[in-house]
Parts: sequence; structure tokens; C-alpha cells
Amino acid sequence: MSEKSGNKKWYVVRAVSGQENKIKTYIENEISRLGLGDYVDQVLVPTEKVIQIRNGKKINKERVYFPGYIMIQANLSGEVPHIIKSITNVIGFLGETKGGDPVPLRQSEVNRMLGKVDELALEADANVAIPFTIGETVKVIDGPFNGFDGTIEKINEEKRKLEVMVKIFGRKTPLELSYMQVEKV
Repeated sequence: MSEKSGNKKWYVVRAVSGQENKIKTYIENEISRLGLGDYVDQVLVPTEKVIQIRNGKKINKERVYFPGYIMIQANLSGEVPHIIKSITNVIGFLGETKGGDPVPLRQSEVNRMLGKVDELALEADANVAIPFTIGETVKVIDGPFNGFDGTIEKINEEKRKLEVMVKIFGRKTPLELSYMQVEKV
């Protein structure tokens, strides 16, 4: 791992409400245009599926879970924070004091925002044998990457987590997922 990709943390970018997905695309385009892909792993707009009934028809819609907030997993060094802040409709980072540094989210907050299973819920099945092997292909069935296929890179027995390499935007990205969030393909 290069220095650049080593220590990514999750930050929250405040944005103009209603423009989240547009801004997410802007950020991704800007990062790739400037060749800074090593610094930014993922840009996420947490959404939830809602069913609306319009004219008697059911319509599935994605609703932004935290209007005005975009999550970004990045190493905010050098110019990266300035570039993100200068994007149209970005207000700034969450948790920064005036002129101070953006404050990363704690892992527990990230898990909550990404809808990850709470550690306690996993204690219950802690004595189940590990159903997965390294190199096996699995499908993500829960969380923001629902529907993606990935390859198991590492298995952490004691935390009951898998590191799954998933191809996102044409780049391989390691995701930490619990056993409950994947199924065999």
C-alpha cells in the first residue's frame, strides 16, 4: 500500500440539499480529472428505498437518507480538501471549526450511516463455523454496495468480518463486510 492509499477515513461533506447525487458525480469527475483517485476511495450518498403510490401505481424511489450530506472516504491531504470545497454547491466539511481541519467520523458513526450490522447482533452467531474461503466470489446483499460481486481477500474470524474486493467505478475497492452482508454466488 502506498502512503497515499494507507490511511483513508470517512468524512462528511455538506452540500446543497437536493443536489447530492449531482455533487457526488462532480466530486468523482474532478478527482479523476486531476488524477487524485489514490486519495479518494468512495463518494457515497446514503439512500433508502421508499415506495410511493402515485395514481394507484407503486413507484420505487431512492430517497436521500441525510439530505445535504455526502460521505467521502478519503485521505484529505494536500490539495484534496480545497478541491472538494471548491466544487459547486459544496458548503464544506462537517465538524470543521472555522478554518480548522475536517473531522473524520468515528467507525461507529460510519457503521450506522452505512447501515452496517451492529457488532452485538453478530455475537449471537459467534460460534458458527466460517462459511467462506479466501478467493471465493460473493455477492454483497446488504448496505450501499448491495448487488455488487466481490472476491474475499481476508477473513477476520474474531470480528466475523470479511474483506471483500469489489469493483466500483472500474477500480477495485476493499470493503469490510460482516458475514451477514454477503452470500455465496
